[in-house]
Amino acid sequence: MVEKSHTAGWMPNIYDPLRNLGQRVADWFAPRSDASAMEDCYEINIELPGVKAEDVDVAVDGNSLTVRGEKRSQREETGRTFFFSEREYGSFQRTFRLPPDADNAKIEADYSDGLLKLKIAKVKSAKPEERKISIRKS
Repeated sequence: MVEKSHTAGWMPNIYDPLRNLGQRVADWFAPRSDASAMEDCYEINIELPGVKAEDVDVAVDGNSLTVRGEKRSQREETGRTFFFSEREYGSFQRTFRLPPDADNAKIEADYSDGLLKLKIAKVKSAKPEERKISIRKS
């Protein structure tokens, strides 16, 4: 809830134009993604429209996977007057916590058409061997 000053109640809030800016910045700095699990791996897909593969960095540190990069401006402004621009440029970063059974030594990254696909292998757990337990008679 936003409180208005009693002394300036009739004046428009000087922050009105900036109210949604925080959400717009958060939307860009946290690219849209989805995560899913399969029997042998996890997959994370991240939408990065307009970002070149060479401007994306993927790193793993312990159980954290971080994707960072930058969408660069390619704007040519000579002789052009912009009335508005809704295109966004700048740096972004997104960190994901990996599940305990994720094998952070086996991560693959593929990039195509603005979609980064990360495939994280699961640690193969040894299946417990079945063994017969002898029953003692008393």
